[in-house]
Amino acid sequence: MLLSFFSTIWLLFLFHFFNAPMGRTKVSTLFANKHNNNNYMLPYSNTIRQTLVNRPNTHKDRFPFSLFELLRRLIHSRKVDGDSKTEEEEKVYSWLYTLAQSDKNLVFEYVRSTERGLSFTEADRRLRENGPNVPLEYSFPRWWHLLWNSLFHPFIIILIVLSVLSFITCDSPNGFIMLILVFISVTLRFYQEYSSSKAAMKLSEFVKCPIKVQRCAGRVVQKELVVQVDQRDVVPGDIVIFEPGDLFPGDIRLLSSKQLVVSQASLTGESWTTDKTAEIREDHSTPLLDLKNICFMGTNVVSGTGTGLVISTGSNTYMSTMFSKVGKKKPPDEFEKGLRRIFYLLISVILAVVTIMFVINYTTSLNLSQSVLFAISVASALNPQMLPLIINTCLAKGALAMAKDRCIVKSLTSIRHMGSMDILCIDKTGSLTMNHAIMVNHLDCRGLPQEKILRYAFLNSYFKSDQKYPLDDAILAFVYSNGFRFQPSKWRKIDEIPFDFIRRRVSVILETEGGHSQFFGRFLLTKGALLEVLRVCSFIENFDKDEISPFSSNDYQRILNLSEDLSNEGLRVIAVAIRKLEMPQICETSNGSKREEEDIERDMVFIGLITFFDPPKDSAKQALWRLSEKGVKAKVLTGDSLSLTTRVCREVGISTTHVITGPELEQLDQNTFHETVQRATVLARLTPIQKQRVVQSLQTIGNHVVGFLGDGVNDSLALDAANVSISVDSGVAIAKDMADIILLEKDLNVLVAGVEHGRLSFGNTMKYLKMSVIANLGSVISLLIATLLFKYEPLTSRQLLTQNFIYSVGQIALAWDKMDEEYVKTPHKSSERGLSMFMLWNAPVCTLCDVATLLFLWFYYKAYTDVTQKFFHSAWFIEGLLLQTLIIHLIRTEKIPFIQDVASWPVIFSTVVTSAIGIALPFTPIGKVMGFSLIPLSYFGFLVLLFLGYFTVGQVVKRLYILVYKKWL
Repeated sequence: MLLSFFSTIWLLFLFHFFNAPMGRTKVSTLFANKHNNNNYMLPYSNTIRQTLVNRPNTHKDRFPFSLFELLRRLIHSRKVDGDSKTEEEEKVYSWLYTLAQSDKNLVFEYVRSTERGLSFTEADRRLRENGPNVPLEYSFPRWWHLLWNSLFHPFIIILIVLSVLSFITCDSPNGFIMLILVFISVTLRFYQEYSSSKAAMKLSEFVKCPIKVQRCAGRVVQKELVVQVDQRDVVPGDIVIFEPGDLFPGDIRLLSSKQLVVSQASLTGESWTTDKTAEIREDHSTPLLDLKNICFMGTNVVSGTGTGLVISTGSNTYMSTMFSKVGKKKPPDEFEKGLRRIFYLLISVILAVVTIMFVINYTTSLNLSQSVLFAISVASALNPQMLPLIINTCLAKGALAMAKDRCIVKSLTSIRHMGSMDILCIDKTGSLTMNHAIMVNHLDCRGLPQEKILRYAFLNSYFKSDQKYPLDDAILAFVYSNGFRFQPSKWRKIDEIPFDFIRRRVSVILETEGGHSQFFGRFLLTKGALLEVLRVCSFIENFDKDEISPFSSNDYQRILNLSEDLSNEGLRVIAVAIRKLEMPQICETSNGSKREEEDIERDMVFIGLITFFDPPKDSAKQALWRLSEKGVKAKVLTGDSLSLTTRVCREVGISTTHVITGPELEQLDQNTFHETVQRATVLARLTPIQKQRVVQSLQTIGNHVVGFLGDGVNDSLALDAANVSISVDSGVAIAKDMADIILLEKDLNVLVAGVEHGRLSFGNTMKYLKMSVIANLGSVISLLIATLLFKYEPLTSRQLLTQNFIYSVGQIALAWDKMDEEYVKTPHKSSERGLSMFMLWNAPVCTLCDVATLLFLWFYYKAYTDVTQKFFHSAWFIEGLLLQTLIIHLIRTEKIPFIQDVASWPVIFSTVVTSAIGIALPFTPIGKVMGFSLIPLSYFGFLVLLFLGYFTVGQVVKRLYILVYKKWL
């Protein structure tokens, strides 16, 4: 009855799995409106707003009490679309474009606000309606919820069920062994899940600051008041006032602006700033992040001032479309799919074989307890009990090896993915380059090097004291390293006009000591952004004619063309200008203040350009070549400009034949998007969401195992989506929290070693998985055949469990085995059908060997009566144990074992010890207690011939399998 109940449960379990609708239970809702009050105080409703932004309510999390609902989660997964936007993203995009294209007066109508701002009462009502203004509401899952989820692994469930049945049938030792294995595996998974759940909490760091808001107050006469509120209390319709250093508390439609410069590095990864202005109406052809009249939540003001209308807050912002994807379940890899297929097969075989053995044993013995115990022992022998332990041992060994290479491995499963990785996506900055500028050249307006340009640039950088920038250090280093002697001691600093983000240039006023040749007098030396320097220039120095002439439109266009050519080569450009000053022009006023900057920075002489380059690392080219040799292709996904990225890629050997930018990707349809992503090697000007979609497209459409190396906020989505997420120790907090592997050094050569360790760990895991499954399946089928032929059990339950335990412990040494050199040269993935086909080809070889032994014992020793029962048990025990021990050497390599390839010494040692224990056990007192008898020497001679035949037949089957499927492990 007990076994019938067990079978019924599993049949219902399988029936529910195969008939349940596709989908998966939503574990946590990242974005949810806490308040759903739709009663507005204003007399009209905003249909456009509701259509474009309002989201459907999400159901609350439920604790999964339904047995079938829980079991269904074992196989359900969600396919990730690598291209199309979600419905929520489309609504956010449409809403932002609608307001960017609208007149400022109409914008107030859309958000139901006024030019005076919201009243305090209305703001409070909207805060209750919309909830706190945070892009991500996240709470820690309860520890028991994580523990509950950790239990749902196919083989963990089998072990739990078998251990419970073992205790019920008074087989406590076997039950305890299986529970210990369950405890180890569940504890490891629970710890990893609990640690990774904290990553999303880092997102709130980007929006914590006080905000200046304009509100209106008064019952009869309303007055406008400027108050400070916490960013969590900002609501749609608020008018915010911002100045340099402020963070935008939501998506903002600008109402007024004065020389507003904004940094969007948190969204794009680009270090450059962008100008914003309220006096423009955009069109739909402009890329979203290039909209001039829209500022996004999480970005900050670099310089300038202005006011803006809050049009979206919280989960309705563009920032939320990025972070709403954080923590989404990745599609299961091929290894996990293969485990599921093995799980289904094992369950089917257990139901069939165990039921048959129970019926046969009970029919012959009429002993219910003994029959149930034997059936449980057979089920235990069929289950690869050491699988969780072997997998974690292999991965932990790989993690320790990577730690010696200065890598911190946070997720053990990433070691396996590292071995399967065939595409590595990297961000250019800091990964391929040194992340600091070096000076390249000093060019006049015709592109010719001139020492005078370098002299003035050097003096500017040498004497400026407000703040030294990396470009100043690059200029000084270039001068000193190339032996120029510009004698700064003969110059004296008079004054300085420091750099700011409005003028985007820096000027110093210098005076030479008396009688210093052609440079005698006082000079204004200016360097900065090209357009800003050109704006104050009225003259240009023509070095070829040795004259200064008025600045013409032709000169202007020639300089812009030269700058564009240099930019296309991946160089950064700044301009240098000079003006000779008369003594009264720079004298100080009576109160000690200098004259206005605009009075001095004018009518200057343009003399030339200084070019810079962020050079590639010396090790990058070698590392990329080594990765390519191992079958790992590199793709660059960056927010930087295409021209700069292309030059760097050419320097390190990455093909630049197929390149594309983020705005161009936005214009592609779904099929073209996927085709372009598969083909392109350089993808520049990508937003964080585009990086994520590229990674997902490579995974789902290209069927690649993708690694991503990034260290910024803008890389967080791609890191979350990648199979192997890699960051560096100097990265931002959220990037490191989401990374599976953290590099203590920004050296790609470390990843090469990681790939090798990953393939070694993956290969040894596949050895055990394939070897244990075919050995167990072959042995159980042999037991079924023997049970049908004999009137007694081929092995007692105690003997069967002892045999299973001895060879299972011996298999742990596989974690220290080596792999063939050819194996680690290419990436490997576990095919969804590969494990099943491997069993169908190789399990019959094991069964054939057991059947040969069965026939030998039957006809040669006449071991088919009750008198010879102990002898048969002893002979079958030794043959089965030796077979499952020696099968390691046949499976571990595609070469001829012991001849073309020999296992590592831990595996050899384990084989010898396990075999010795199995052979000696029947001759010991313990063997007598277990029901064994002495074995004649002639039987061991038969075993030698049997295993020679086994290796011969097994090698033939191996070669045929490799011929058909082109691989072995």
